Amino acid sequence: MEAILRKERLIVGGCLAVMVLVAWWYLFHTRARMPGMDMSGMRGMDMPGMDMSGMTMPESQQWGLTAVLLLFLMWAVMMVAMMVPSAAPMVLTFLGVNRRRQSAGRQFAPVGIFVAGYLAVWTAYSAVATLAQWGLHKAALLSPAMAATSPFLSGGLLIAAGIFQWTPLKHMCLKGCRSPLSFLMSEWRDGKAGAFIMGLRHGSYCVGCCWVLMALLFVAGVMNLLWVAVIALFVMAEKSLPRGELLGHVAGVALVAAGVGLIAQGW
Repeated sequence: MEAILRKERLIVGGCLAVMVLVAWWYLFHTRARMPGMDMSGMRGMDMPGMDMSGMTMPESQQWGLTAVLLLFLMWAVMMVAMMVPSAAPMVLTFLGVNRRRQSAGRQFAPVGIFVAGYLAVWTAYSAVATLAQWGLHKAALLSPAMAATSPFLSGGLLIAAGIFQWTPLKHMCLKGCRSPLSFLMSEWRDGKAGAFIMGLRHGSYCVGCCWVLMALLFVAGVMNLLWVAVIALFVMAEKSLPRGELLGHVAGVALVAAGVGLIAQGW
């Protein structure tokens, strides 16, 4: 049993790693097709409202359906790249608990269904982020690099993210993300539908924990991949390190200070 479980963990862990690598490859590939981050022109094949890479902003204030769908795809892929690594401990714990319950005669559910439930929540978040970016673009608050042009907007996002790090909601959601076994013991549901619901529940905890941090992508640029990687590494450290809560509190203070400094410069 333990030997089989170790093999399955290697397989599932490898599949998660491939998902993340493919997502990052997509982001690097599309970023490489944006020379100088100049989004004022159209390159490659002509698509209504957006470049072939799917990352350029339309020249006018109006977006076509293709532009919105490609932007949504960008956000969805980015969430896979950023969030699947931090969810891996929960997925592997689910696999172990699931197999042990199966050996005791309980119903088994494929781990992929749990992952699908988790990603469904982040896909919904991607849709909201797409609408938010559309609104900011329409209000002329985004640069061609998809970064906020207003120091007050950027500073406000930093301050909001910093304050959120200290809130009870953040603490509750982070606790759910940091304790995979406790989460599964309290939330377990049998069957495929149960696995999907558990994935949804865990994804909801993760969104509740990180939604403001994801909004910080607008501060340095949505396709600034270094900034994307920094946020992803912070999320993983906050969820995984022994003193992750303390790290989050320290980061909260730093984010508020950075936001106040940015607003002060804008006066």
